[in-house]
Amino acid sequence: MSATHLLAIDQGTTSTRAIIFDASGHAVASHQIEFRQHYPADGWVEHDALEIWWTVESVCREAMRKADMKAGDIAAIGITNQRETTVLWDRATGTPLHHAIVWQDRRTASVCEKLKKEGHEALVQEKTGLLLDPYFSATKLSWLLDNVEGARARAEQGELAFGTIDTWLLWKLTGGQSHATDATNASRTLLFNIIEQQWDDELLQLFRIPRALLPGVKDSSADFGRTAPDFLGAPILVGGMAGDQQAALIGQACFTPGMVKSTYGTGCFMVLNTGSKLVRSRNRLLSTVAYRLKGETTYAIEGSIFVAGATIQWLRDGLKLIAKASETESIAERTGDTHGVYLVPAFTGLGAPYWDPHARGAIFGLTRDTGIDEIVTAGLQSVCYQTRDLMEAMRRDGADAVRTLRIDGGMVVNNWVSQRLADIIGVPVDRPTVTETTALGAVYLAGLQVGLFGSLAEIAQLWRCEREFAPAMDGECREKLYEGWLDAVRRVATPT
Repeated sequence: MSATHLLAIDQGTTSTRAIIFDASGHAVASHQIEFRQHYPADGWVEHDALEIWWTVESVCREAMRKADMKAGDIAAIGITNQRETTVLWDRATGTPLHHAIVWQDRRTASVCEKLKKEGHEALVQEKTGLLLDPYFSATKLSWLLDNVEGARARAEQGELAFGTIDTWLLWKLTGGQSHATDATNASRTLLFNIIEQQWDDELLQLFRIPRALLPGVKDSSADFGRTAPDFLGAPILVGGMAGDQQAALIGQACFTPGMVKSTYGTGCFMVLNTGSKLVRSRNRLLSTVAYRLKGETTYAIEGSIFVAGATIQWLRDGLKLIAKASETESIAERTGDTHGVYLVPAFTGLGAPYWDPHARGAIFGLTRDTGIDEIVTAGLQSVCYQTRDLMEAMRRDGADAVRTLRIDGGMVVNNWVSQRLADIIGVPVDRPTVTETTALGAVYLAGLQVGLFGSLAEIAQLWRCEREFAPAMDGECREKLYEGWLDAVRRVATPT
C-alpha cells in the first residue's frame, strides 16, 4: 500500500479535531475547532448537528493542508465520537429535524424514573449492561419522536434516520450512502443486546422506537464505506469506528483483561477490560462492549463521570476565574491543598456510582479567606475524587487490585492533576507519550482494516510511557481528604 498515513476524526462534546498519524502512531498534523453548546432549559444540553458537520469538514481540510497531503496519502479514516448524543434526520435531504440531544442532557429523567418504577430496569440491564438513565440514547430518541411534529409517523414510514454522532458523520462523509454504526456505539443506546450483538425487539418496543430508524451494526474495524469525492478530493475508506472511551482503551493498548484506563475530557471515564467475559457490576457501574473485531466481542466495565474538564471550562467561561485552562497548574501548585474547599460539579446530575440525575453542583467549605485559587484547585481536585469513586466501585465488584492506571485526555497534560490522581487513588498513574489516545485508537482500528497493523499485539508494542506518577501522599491525609469529598457528595445528592 502506497498510502501510509491515517486520518482520525475525533468529534468530542465541546470541540472537533482531526489528527493525521503515521504508521508508527505519531501525530503529523492536527487541527481543532470548538463549537457552541446550547442550554434551552435546566438540565438540557443540545448541539447543532450541522455545525458539528461543518467543524469536521473544516478540521480535516486544515489538517491535510498543514501536513501538505492529498487524499491519496491517506490509507483510511477512523472516527471516534462523543457517545449517546442523539441525532434524528431526514433520509432524503440529510437535514436534522432538531438539535442533537447531548449525552449530558437530563430532560428524560422522569421517563427513566417511570420505567424503573414499572420494574423494567432489570430487563434493560440484563440485555444492555446499562442502567435506566437519561444519559443513554433511547429515551432521547423517543423524546424527539414525540416532540417534533410528525416525526413518529415519518419514522414509522422509513423517512427518517437515527444515529449517534458517529453514524451522523458517516452518513455525511459518504454522501448518504452509508447508515451504520459499530458495536461500541450501539451498546450505548439502551436498544442493543450486547450478548446477542443485535438490536433487540423487546427493547425497541419498550422505548417505542421503530426499527426502520436504526443503522446497521458492524465490527469496530470494518468497511464502513468511502467518503464522497468532494470531501477531500478523492474517496477514502472509513475503516474504523468506536465511541470515544472505547477508542481510548484501544489507544492505550489495554488489550489484556484487568488493564484499566481513565480519560479526562469533558467528562471522565474509567474503563476496565474484562476480555470475552461479560462481567455484571453490583455497584452501579456499566457493562459494555470494549470493541468487536472479526466478530469476536471484548467486554469492559465502565464508570462514567459527567463533568471533568467541563468544570475547568465553567471556571473559565462561566465564572471567568481564569483566562485559559493552562493557568490552573500553576494555581494548584501554589495553593496546595484546597483548605477544606470542595467543589462537587454535579451540573447535570451525578454519574457513576451515584446515578442521581437531580443532584446539582455546589461548593462547600468557603471561608472569608477563600479566594479564586482555592476554588480553581478544588475544581481540579474534584476530578481526582471522582476517579477514586470509580476505582472503589470497581474494587467492590471484585476487580483484581489495579497495579497501574493509564491516563489520557486534555486534562492530564497538567502535571499537578496527574500527581494528585496518583495521591488520591493510591495507585501509580502512567501517562503515555501520546495523550490524545481517543484519536489514536480510531486510527489503530482503521489501520487494522487496511493492513497497516497486523494485530493488537503489534499495536501494543507501539505504546510508550512518557511519565509515571507514584503516590506521594500520606495514607491518613488521603483518606481524610476523600472523606471530606464523600460528605460533600452526600450534601448534593437527592434523598432516596
